[in-house]
This record gives sequence, C-alpha cells and structure tokens, in this order.
Amino acid sequence: MRQRLSAALYRITPRASHLLGAFAAALLVLSVASAPAQASKYAAFVMDADTGQVFFARNADARRYPASLTKIMTLFMVFEALDSGKFSLDQPLQVSRRAAGQPPSKLGLKVGSTITVGEAINALSVKSANDAATVVGEAIGGTESNFARLMTNRARSIGMKSTTFMNASGLPNSRQRTTARDMATLARAMLERFPHHYSHFSELTYQHGQRTYRNHNKLLRSYEGMDGIKTGYINASGFNLVASAKRDGVRLIGVVFGGKTGQSRDAHMVSILNKSWARAHTSSTVAAAPAPRPFSLDTGTDQGSAEVAEIPTEPAPEQSTTELEWGVQIGAFRGFSKARAAAGFTAQRLADLPKTASVKVTPLHGERETLYRARIVGMERADASRICRDLRRTGAPCVMVTPNGDLQIAEAR
Repeated sequence: MRQRLSAALYRITPRASHLLGAFAAALLVLSVASAPAQASKYAAFVMDADTGQVFFARNADARRYPASLTKIMTLFMVFEALDSGKFSLDQPLQVSRRAAGQPPSKLGLKVGSTITVGEAINALSVKSANDAATVVGEAIGGTESNFARLMTNRARSIGMKSTTFMNASGLPNSRQRTTARDMATLARAMLERFPHHYSHFSELTYQHGQRTYRNHNKLLRSYEGMDGIKTGYINASGFNLVASAKRDGVRLIGVVFGGKTGQSRDAHMVSILNKSWARAHTSSTVAAAPAPRPFSLDTGTDQGSAEVAEIPTEPAPEQSTTELEWGVQIGAFRGFSKARAAAGFTAQRLADLPKTASVKVTPLHGERETLYRARIVGMERADASRICRDLRRTGAPCVMVTPNGDLQIAEAR
C-alpha cells in the first residue's frame, strides 16, 4: 500500500506531493494513537457471586469511567432509604430545575412536577433516566454533589476501594472513576443486601405517560439465566455492562468496560460468562445455605456430619456450653474437601480466632445433590459477629450460625 501511495504522490506536483504526504503521515499517527486509546477503556471481570472466586480478570483494577453504571450505586442508596423508612414507594419527589435540565437519556420531567420513588426506581433501572437520578440524589443528599459524597463513602464501606462518584447519573466527569472489580463488588452487595429489590433490574419495559421504554440490557432477553443488572455509555467509557446470571444454583457476576459497540460488548460478556460456567460448577456453589442444627460425629446423633481439623492447641478456659455454641458459615460447597479447605484457610487467616473455635463441615442433603457447609464453630456471639463483620469488609461471604444451628443473616451483614 505504501508503494502504491508513493507512486501516486510522484504522479502529481511536488508541492501537492509534499502536502499529501504530510496528510498521510498525520493519518498514520492518528490511526496508531487511536488503537491504544480504545484499548485503554477496556476492562473485564467475572466472579462467583456467592464465594467471590474470580474466573476472569483483565485490567480489573484499572480505573475507568462508570457512565450509567453509576446508577447502580444510586439505586443502592435508594433501596437503603426505603428499607430504613426514609422513603416509601408512593412518596412523591420534587423535580428541581437542575434535574429537569439534565441531558438525555431522560424522561423529560418538568420543573415543579413530581415523580414517585417507585417510578424513579424503574426509570433508573430500565430507562437509565438522568433527570430521575438527579431527583433522587437531591432527595437523599440535599444536593447532587453532596449525594455523590454520600455515594462515595458508602461505596468505600462495602469494599469499592478505587471508586469515586461525582454525580448520581454517570454523566461525564473526569474525576468519576471506578474499576471492574469494584463494580462486581457493588453488584454482589446489591444481590446480598437487597434481594427483595433486585427484581427491578430484570424488568424488560417501563411505561411513563404514553411512552414505553425497553431495558437497554438486551441480554435479559437472549442469555439463559440473565436477570440483571445495568448498562452504561459515555464517549469516554465506551459501552459498559454489569451483568448477573444464575444457572443450576450458581450465580456469576460479569463486568465489561469499553466496548466499541453495544453488540460487541454484549458478545464479549457472553464469551467470558460462557468460559466461566464450567469452572464455577466444579468449584464452590452457594454461600450460607440455610441449615439445621449441626452435630459432631462423636455425638452419634447425625451420621452425616463431619468434625475436622480442630484449631485449639491448648486447653481452652472453661465457659458455659450455651455461650460457645455460636459460629460462622463461610460457604457451602460441592464436595467435602473443598468445604474443609475453605474453612481451614479462613480460620488460619483470622487474627483473633478464639481458642475454643474449631472447623466443622456439615452436609446439607438436597433432592439432586448434597452440599457441604463450611463452618467455624465454638465461640461466643460477639466473636461470631466480629468475625463475620471483618470477613465481609474484605468481600468474603459470611453469616452467623446461632446456637440452634440456624443462620442469623441480618446480623451477619
């Protein structure tokens, strides 16, 4: 091609040849520069939603522009306001001049009008409406900028260490950054803390006035098990997607940043999820499955249970049996050895594990298969609560096991 171009240049005047050559050189520089610019937007990540095991990671900790993925955090804040009683679904929220003036994508809300919290949730999750995002941000934070500070603080508290929010919508801001790993952390927290609200991300349509809007996440209609959660796009980010799908009791969370088109982004998401299912089904499965009271083998009361790898190395101080019947569960696994290894590894890395604690693996028999619950037992309630709190701060799953063997999910969170 370069030879043909040179021949063509020499067939025209010297001055024109000089100008055209300079122009061609400039085009070459631009084409070379544009390739890494596109690549610099890309990041991808896939993990098991229950155990946190990572199956795919590319540029997972590189800071990227979240675009409308920001609205996942906005909805996280809305759901907390609902559950705390600050909001109700039918509560009207005032539309300010700032909110009405937001650029598309938007509903076209008018200054002085209202939208209910329930309508705003659907407008955010399905339509990705920027005006609705500002409305709820101002309702929670007083101003959108203050709401962004609240968002950032809350994000850090759930483990999103590299994320900074500057607005409620994801509209362009050079300081609004996140990572693929942080967005997966957010999706996981959304699933764990708000399962009763999560279905909003599965809605295929949303009707406002005379218009019906379709969910931008087209994989909801085409990918088996897909039930959420959010797309995003600005020029600086490319096409982004946080997705979650569940098959045969295993849930994956996938994140893709920097797609050149919505179609190529979706195709890449399908590819990395497809590559992850086989590994996911042969490793851990569900975290903290509800369980009956656990027993030790030496009691003779539950032949399916197995007591393994006692942690104490010296006699523990005497304490009442009831006080020491609390424990923690860090997951349930397809396989005894996987459960034992997981519990043992967790016990070894806990700095302040009580001397009375021991690792315990107990089965949970289902119709199709048996899962093995990985637990650390033999501690007081305060120790169990502290251990779960510390584990969750690192992004690890954990729930407390009560003296009767039930799971105290609320306190574990």
